[in-house]
Amino acid sequence: MLQASLQLYRNAYTGLSTPMWWLALVMFINRCGTMVIPFLTIYLTQKGFSLGQAGYVMGAFGAGSILGGYLGGRLTDRFGYLYVQVASLALNGVLFIVLAQMETLAQLMICIFILSSLGEAFRPANSAAIAAYSNQANRTRCYALNRLAINLGWAIGPAIGGILATHSYTALFWVDGLTCMAAAVLLLLLFTPQKTFKTANAEDPKPVKKTSAYGDVVFLKGMFLIFLVGLCFFQLFSMIPIFYKEKIGLNEGSIGWLLAMNGLIIAAVEMVLVYKLERKNHTVDYLILGSFIIGLSFLLLNIAPLHSVALAAMITVTFGEMLLFPFMNNFWVSRSNAANRGEYAALYTMAFSAAILLAPTAASQIAARAGFDVLWWCNFALCTIAAAGFYFLKKSMNNNERI
Repeated sequence: MLQASLQLYRNAYTGLSTPMWWLALVMFINRCGTMVIPFLTIYLTQKGFSLGQAGYVMGAFGAGSILGGYLGGRLTDRFGYLYVQVASLALNGVLFIVLAQMETLAQLMICIFILSSLGEAFRPANSAAIAAYSNQANRTRCYALNRLAINLGWAIGPAIGGILATHSYTALFWVDGLTCMAAAVLLLLLFTPQKTFKTANAEDPKPVKKTSAYGDVVFLKGMFLIFLVGLCFFQLFSMIPIFYKEKIGLNEGSIGWLLAMNGLIIAAVEMVLVYKLERKNHTVDYLILGSFIIGLSFLLLNIAPLHSVALAAMITVTFGEMLLFPFMNNFWVSRSNAANRGEYAALYTMAFSAAILLAPTAASQIAARAGFDVLWWCNFALCTIAAAGFYFLKKSMNNNERI
């Protein structure tokens, strides 16, 4: 049985190109420094800002993310994914260090808006790079490998961040900034212009024709539905930590480890899960199930303010995430081609960025006025609506659109 399990893991990781592994390594190094955003709400409230004001700062982060996603897509289609990724990482690193020096609400909102505008430009470029070095047979696994790198880093970053936060929040900003800059340098060294890697574009059955993502109705409907789920999911980085601290009584170190568990489960399970599921069912089937499970995880938080409930909810949201996000990437990439992939990636990023913008702002107001119980019920309702929307979207797609 052990040998069969090891073989399953080997099969899940075979057939991926060398550039994909380099991209995953760069992402891992970058995400090992992910410390500021998970603790930013707590940091702001401890500096004397109200929960509502902290929500406005996180909202400014989301607003910058929308602009960054748009610019990243445009720049990727024009200049290519390499230099957009390098510039985004390097400038983002500098601005994390600058952010630590901001004191007033206005300063914090302006700085984090610029930071996220530059930082989120990385996402469309990175998504386009993964699409270039993958093919239809392994594309979902390539995105899962990238998520594995993200979540391995996520398992390390918040855990260390939680320890650092008990001594000095300023250290979080410096470590986050320096790891961003280190990732930029490594990416440039690995993908120098003189070093060429074979892309998988030749295997893309779609003709390279510049068509607009804005005219793809099925894609746009899918982006709206993923936006609804994102409104709930991204509270994992804003409202969930403050809920853990205020209602359950966890300290920063415990919160960091609980968030890190999310990354560890994904790192251990997601690649094998995707390997077993890819090509077996319609991609949208996994989007339906993943959306509903994410909603269910919030409903669990209403059981009781207990450590065990927080643990169960985190495990549940992790499995929903593993079903939703790798296959969502396959959904949008399968509808794009090499000529318009940046535009598709930009809209995909912007859907998440809009959710990042609204999630903390709206959620903090609901929590402040009606309480966390009502907030978790709202999240469950939104995710259930998204799951139903994906179901009807699948029904409206013809056989030629089976992904």
